[in-house]
Amino acid sequence: MKKKISKIISTILMIFFIALFIFSSIKILNWKKNNDKNRKINETLHEYIRVGGNEKYNIDFDKLESKNEDTVAYIRVFGTKIDYVVVRGSDNEYYLNHDYNKGNNQSGWIFADMSNRFDNTDKNIVIYGHNTIDGSMFGSLKNVLSSSWRDEYKDKDIILVTKNGMQRYKVFSTYKIENEEYYIQTYFESENSYKEFLTNVKARSNYKYDVDISNAENILTLSTCANNGKNRVVLHAVRIVEEQNEQ
Repeated sequence: MKKKISKIISTILMIFFIALFIFSSIKILNWKKNNDKNRKINETLHEYIRVGGNEKYNIDFDKLESKNEDTVAYIRVFGTKIDYVVVRGSDNEYYLNHDYNKGNNQSGWIFADMSNRFDNTDKNIVIYGHNTIDGSMFGSLKNVLSSSWRDEYKDKDIILVTKNGMQRYKVFSTYKIENEEYYIQTYFESENSYKEFLTNVKARSNYKYDVDISNAENILTLSTCANNGKNRVVLHAVRIVEEQNEQ
């Protein structure tokens, strides 16, 4: 009787592990398929991104908008793999599981908060992306929490290009925090409330950046999930230069 029960248990466990192996294999194959799809899309989009002398970025937004009318910007973060065209949906959910071409894709795409206007009035431009295993999308954003990144890249500018021009941002705060609404707010009731916000998010940083934010008119916030899904990796950068983007 004991042998029979032991055999039944062994059979059940074997079936369970086989099913788990099949399920995991399917997930891995789908993950690779989605990431390969996004890589090819990104390569295609870079045909409309040209970099001239003195790092002048020329983005053909007309062509990009003909492919996806949700296109609002292009972003590059040195010391990471972040080098993407940015979209903005009618909500903050759609591009979590859709790619730039609006196809179903669990790796999603890089997207701005639905409340951002991109008309030079945004106080806090918030951009999201998935923390993918292969480092695509915002999978390499966690680099900014490391001392090695700070040693090499903390003085590098972040490039954000919109139809209004090319803007440079300098990092002033990086940290990991539990999921919340505070750091992603885009509307402030007064200049004082905005200044208080800047002071608070700078104080959160895991490293003291020597960057003045006292006269900040606009900041950029990047956010992605940490590996446990409970926390968020966050970067804040202040706009330091704004140049006319030649089209």
